[in-house]
Amino acid sequence: MSRRRFLQGALAAGVLAAGGAFFGRTFWWPSTMHKAQALAGGLDVRALRQLMTQDPAVSRRILWETATELPAPAVEYRLSGSTQSQLQPAVDESFTDDAVTHHQYAAALEGLTPGTAYEYRITDGKEAGDWQMLRTPEENGSFLALLFPDSQSNNYSDWQQLVHGAAARNEAADFFINMGDLVDNGEDHTQWDAWFDAVQELSARVPLAPLMGNHETYDLKWNVRLPEAYLHYFDVPANGSAQFEKYYYSFDYGLAHFMVLNTQWDETEEFLPGLMAEQQEWLRRDAAASQKKWKIVLLHKDVLQYRIKNRPERQEGISDVGEAFMPLFDELGIDAVFTAHLHTYRDRGRLYHMQPADKGPLYILTGVAGNVRYPDLWVDHAFDKVIAPQPETDNYLTLSVTPDTLTVCCFLPDGTEIDRTSLQKN
Repeated sequence: MSRRRFLQGALAAGVLAAGGAFFGRTFWWPSTMHKAQALAGGLDVRALRQLMTQDPAVSRRILWETATELPAPAVEYRLSGSTQSQLQPAVDESFTDDAVTHHQYAAALEGLTPGTAYEYRITDGKEAGDWQMLRTPEENGSFLALLFPDSQSNNYSDWQQLVHGAAARNEAADFFINMGDLVDNGEDHTQWDAWFDAVQELSARVPLAPLMGNHETYDLKWNVRLPEAYLHYFDVPANGSAQFEKYYYSFDYGLAHFMVLNTQWDETEEFLPGLMAEQQEWLRRDAAASQKKWKIVLLHKDVLQYRIKNRPERQEGISDVGEAFMPLFDELGIDAVFTAHLHTYRDRGRLYHMQPADKGPLYILTGVAGNVRYPDLWVDHAFDKVIAPQPETDNYLTLSVTPDTLTVCCFLPDGTEIDRTSLQKN
């Protein structure tokens, strides 16, 4: 469902989205946000982030921005505590969007050793920043990940508090995922500034796996465009596509193989047709090629369709995303499917042949991590087993994977656990 169609339907139903998105550049967040991270030597580094690679056990991609051009951008890295280091020159990946030029640099660290603690820092030939942590996972080890639902906001302070609290309670987290609709408007650079400021401490020390949402495709007039800022900010693993590079991808982490699908074919069809069909074929090949014990799918839009209060013509059922991919998930033996977009947390348990079952993937609708909420809108679906306390506030999830168990927990911003579910596999 597009943002415009959703808002039209919600308004027709007399529903207000508390803290909802605004039309226009009317957002606010604390003036302390988007400060340059003050690093040793006076080097001005912003939006520092480790991005997930196809195999993070042996590689990592580092991106950052600076206020001005750097003469010799590079990443210096070493074994944790060592005095001997290596220097990896960076490439200039600067771009202009929303009439702002972003001086952005990227460096690929290759040949790392699995299960090893490193540290790295940004340099420009004369000055260097502070050392940051970088850990590589074991090739087939257990792990803990943080999952954040839609973070789009009109005030990113709630998002910042949620991320900081989740990170503080889960210092052992190995990486984090943001489930799409990272920002409310994909062209508005001030929102991206606020988003990066909120995750800076976390993204500097653990890798990020992002998803593209429909809001990443909106311009300042709320018309659909290609997601220019998102595609420049997130240099995700290659997928071999001629048209849709960076739109969808996969990666391994420890015992699991993650497949990150893109549900924005309604938004991209006018510009680049064929996204859904291409992903269906890619998913078959990608899942079949993986030997990892656990297979996990991440999507932005949800697989179920909900009734909306005061709109009797809208029926409960399976969404177009579900119709397109749920049969494939059954066929390919996917273990867990995480979705977002509806700003509500729902645990559906396991579904097979589009019905509740004792086999098939575990389906989790991840909730909301920003302050855009749809109170009293959705009518509960027959497949919902656990629903977040109403009225809903922000939430985050943890994903723990061991050789025998996959466990998902959902938490309120203060760390209160509201759901826990597990899968067992011999």
